Order: sequence, then C-alpha cells, then structure tokens
Amino acid sequence: MTESPLNAALRVFEAAEANLVKLEKLWLEMESVIPNGVAFLEDTSYENNCRNFENILASLPKIDGWKPEIYLMDLNEIGQNRLDAMEVGEIECHVSVESQIYEPVKLIRQYRYRFDRKRRELVRDTLQSVIDSIDQDLRDLAIELESESEINEAVTRPSFDDLKSHIAEIDTLLGSEPRPSRWTDLQRHLHFGLLGDLQDIIKHDWPSVKSGIRKSLYGEKEPIPVEVDDLGSLVSSKPSGPIVTRLNWENLSPDDFERIIFALISSEKGYENPEWLMKTNAPDRGRDLSVLRVHHDPLGGVFRHRTIIQCKHWLSKSVSVSDIAELKEQMKLWEPPKVDIHVIATSGRFTSDAVASIEKHNQSDSGLRIEMWAESHLERLLSSRPSIIAEYGLR
Repeated sequence: MTESPLNAALRVFEAAEANLVKLEKLWLEMESVIPNGVAFLEDTSYENNCRNFENILASLPKIDGWKPEIYLMDLNEIGQNRLDAMEVGEIECHVSVESQIYEPVKLIRQYRYRFDRKRRELVRDTLQSVIDSIDQDLRDLAIELESESEINEAVTRPSFDDLKSHIAEIDTLLGSEPRPSRWTDLQRHLHFGLLGDLQDIIKHDWPSVKSGIRKSLYGEKEPIPVEVDDLGSLVSSKPSGPIVTRLNWENLSPDDFERIIFALISSEKGYENPEWLMKTNAPDRGRDLSVLRVHHDPLGGVFRHRTIIQCKHWLSKSVSVSDIAELKEQMKLWEPPKVDIHVIATSGRFTSDAVASIEKHNQSDSGLRIEMWAESHLERLLSSRPSIIAEYGLR
C-alpha cells in the first residue's frame, strides 16, 4: 500500500520529536553537572555530552526557516565568567553571565513551542474529519440502546469496530499532546464493549474528550493580527466617519461559513454537544451541524431540543420554496433520534414565498419547527461577538 502524504509527514515529525526529546534529556544531564558558584574543573562526560548535543542539534529541521543557534560553554569558561562578574561587582554582570549559561534551555523551549504549534497545524483538519466520523459512528450505535437488550450484553454492530479504529487514529494524531479528560474512561469502555459502556461513551466520555481536543487544537490561544501598535494613539486621532454594518461574507469559503455558525453554537450558553454531521452525498459537499438547545423551565424542569442547522453560503441566491422542501426532506437523514428544530442559516436571504411557506409550516401541527437565520439575523448575532468577526476577517 502506498503511504499517504500525511502519514509520511507524521513520520518526519516523529523523528524530529525523537531528536528533540533526546536534546531535552541531554541538557538536563549537562545542567546537573554545572557547579554552583565559581569552580574550575574538567569533566569528560560533560565534554562528550556537549559534542552529542551539537550533533543532535544539527539534525533538527528548521521550522519556518528558523532553528536555534546554541553556544555551549565548557565548565572552566563558566567558572571564569562568574569570577569576572564577581570582580566587576555589579548585579547586571551576574545576571548576564547566568543568562548566557542557561540560554540553551530557553532556546530548546522555544523550538519545542514552535514544533508543537506546527504539528497541531499539520493534524488539525484531519482531526476534525475523524471527530466527524466518530460522531457518525455514535449516532449509528445509539440505535443499539433503543433495543430491549440488557446493558451487560456486548455491542454487536460493525460500527463499534469503526469507532475503535477512529479513536486509535485520534490517539496517533494527538502524538505527545496531553490526552483530554475522560480519555482513560473512553479507552476502558471501548475495551469492555458492553451496552452499558456504550451508553457511558455517548453520554459522558466522548462529549468530554471531543471538547478537550477542540480547546487544545483549534486556535483559542493563537493571536489575531492587529494593525496598530498603540490603541491610545488610535483613539487620540479621533477617527470619524460612517459605520459599516454589513459583513464581508464574500471573504468566506463555505467551510469558513460553517465554522462561524459552529463557533456561535459552541460558545453560547444554552447549547450543548455541538457537532458536525457528515453528509458525503450532498451536492455541495456541505455538512449540517447538530446541537442540543437547552431550556430551563422553573416549573417544568429542563428540556433539550435536538436542533439541526443547515448552512448555505449563498451570496447571489436566495433560499426558495423548492429549497425549503428539499432541506426538509434531508432532515430525515438525521433521524432517529427525532429532530425538534430545523435551522436554515444562509449568508443570503429567503424569498417571500419561502418565508410564507415556513410560517405556514410552523403554524401547523408538525412537531418540527423551522427557523430562518438570514444574513441580517447573523449580522445581528455577530455584532455582539466582535471576536468572531475579527477572527474570520468579516469587517
């Protein structure tokens, strides 16, 4: 079988990280030999480790054109520099000498930081695809829980093997990243493979694991470029002029549009377990979104409504009556369980006939409610969430 480009890239990263780990361990060994205070001595082991360090450092690949240039002092040079700093008698000299002695570990940490960021970038899209596949596996497996079987019976559906395979793929893609909360529980329940274990995976393990993966890998700590150095200077210039309320939907790809809607439902209180639904046979290759809309009634208790959101990044086309009929039919793809709310989110508009059709539907005795999230509605939602506007360059 021909190796995929992604697998080949992962092997390169694994080799690079193996050398990086060797370098980190080697520095700890060298650091333990560096004396406190002024001392003049020779240590053959330290000298050999310096040579090994330089060899391993040379094998590290550049990251975006950068790799550390590290100078290692021998032990006598360290002692002499400390002695010179003592004779000068100024604190700045002591600080400078100690900083130079331990600069290698700072540069190693910088390389590690860049390496981890670049590896997350490598696996990000594939990881999202595997997450989508696991969501699909669990929707298929949930049917098992609707039977009258006992919870101590084994799961027999073939998709349980698919689930195990996809979880193993995530394990590989995460590499040395810390595993999210409940990862061990997930592995244990996969191992036993009973209906009770499946129930725990669906209700507890996977939602926690999926949330942890997304928080660690999807850019929450990545900076957004800012065009000015000093916000005070910007304000003191007293800028004026008309305010543009319309957002640049043209800047988005269909996938970006889906991600914005996903960001909305992921960050909002009252929404639980957001996920992408894979629909490979869709003409536009689009994916629907699923989320539980939670309503707390002080008298009746908590109600959870399964909500499916269909995203249509249409710039020159309005959603028509025929589109509504087609989209309603597509809702059947995601049942069971029952869909309570059907949201149609578009960067365009709805025709007047489509609006009338939806209003008529919502006044009928149908258990499915349809909501329209048109361009104007989305702009109102995003106006109070400027961080999303900035992240996707919509202004």
